[in-house]
Amino acid sequence: MEALKLVSAGILVSWILFSVGAGELNSSAPCDFPAIFNFGDSNSDTGCMAAAFIPEGPPCGETFFHEPAGRASDGRLIIDFIAKHLGLPYLSAYINSLGTTYRQGANFAAGGSTIRRQNETFFDGGCPFTLEIQIAQFDQFKARTGKFFTQGKKHSYTRHVPRPEEFAKAIYTFDIGQNDVARMSNQDFVQVIPDIVEQFAKEVQHLYQQGARTFWIHNTGPIGCLPITTHSVHNPEPGYADQNGCVKEQNDMAKEFNRQLKNIVVKLRAKLNDAALTYVDIFSAKYELISNAKEEGFVDPARICCGYHEDDNHVNCGNKGIVNGTEFFAGTCEDPSLHISWDGVHYTEAANHWIAKRVLSGSFSDPPIPITHSCQRH
Repeated sequence: MEALKLVSAGILVSWILFSVGAGELNSSAPCDFPAIFNFGDSNSDTGCMAAAFIPEGPPCGETFFHEPAGRASDGRLIIDFIAKHLGLPYLSAYINSLGTTYRQGANFAAGGSTIRRQNETFFDGGCPFTLEIQIAQFDQFKARTGKFFTQGKKHSYTRHVPRPEEFAKAIYTFDIGQNDVARMSNQDFVQVIPDIVEQFAKEVQHLYQQGARTFWIHNTGPIGCLPITTHSVHNPEPGYADQNGCVKEQNDMAKEFNRQLKNIVVKLRAKLNDAALTYVDIFSAKYELISNAKEEGFVDPARICCGYHEDDNHVNCGNKGIVNGTEFFAGTCEDPSLHISWDGVHYTEAANHWIAKRVLSGSFSDPPIPITHSCQRH
């Protein structure tokens, strides 16, 4: 009887502790992010490359913006849905000088960018706005906006930029690494992954020294599933592709990069003990969508909505080209909302929305917390 009483008491104490803990979690207020600062490649570029070079024309942007909006999609990107979810406006590209506001953040992402410095990559061309350059642009942005406030509150520019104290309270988001993975051979890449993730860690620590405290870090997606990749090989050898038709070798490269990226994020958590770093498994979210495309209301994920990529014939979305001796115009599909792939490389707004809903809830995050609570260290 005495033992039974002790067991019952133990159960009661455990229940009380659980209830208190659950109450604390449920009652914890969401983060009040005044701004977003984003760093990345074309998956989150909202106008950098369009402002710096030749902008993409129609039909890009047709679904939501009803005109080209600097995005490699028919509509919004995951970063747009992040901003909307947090009650903030869509981010303006940092180098875009027209019709922009930076009051609640800025976007430094640029299509084609890499984590590695340009002179260290194993491919020609590419984007000059590497992660290091994007961070340098942020430094300049932060320093110059600070001067506006030291010159007096009446300075006209202060209406369009964050307050100095808001930089520490902002959320810093990352979606970069896909180009580092996609444009290297497996042999080269295995050797340089540690350097890539160390470079990433260096830039995060630099932002931390600048006052950043909340980091939301996407890993890279299943590049072996991109139609531009799967369409380039015919009659592959057995074992070349997985059950979804994705190229195993490229996905394995992405997985290894993601594994080492996660490890470096864990190390940064221990080192930056008053910062909150959330690692987001974009790879798994995107692969889940690709694996269940039909059940989720999409067509075959290998189908491209806008553009033509077969064998050595490539006609980019909205352009004309010669295919099998005949002029071909790569126009849009009838209903982009049914497609996962917009142009063979980037996702449609519908797919981005599907992915965003999953990752913003914390279902694919480490720690498993929603983005609205990501400022809270766990």
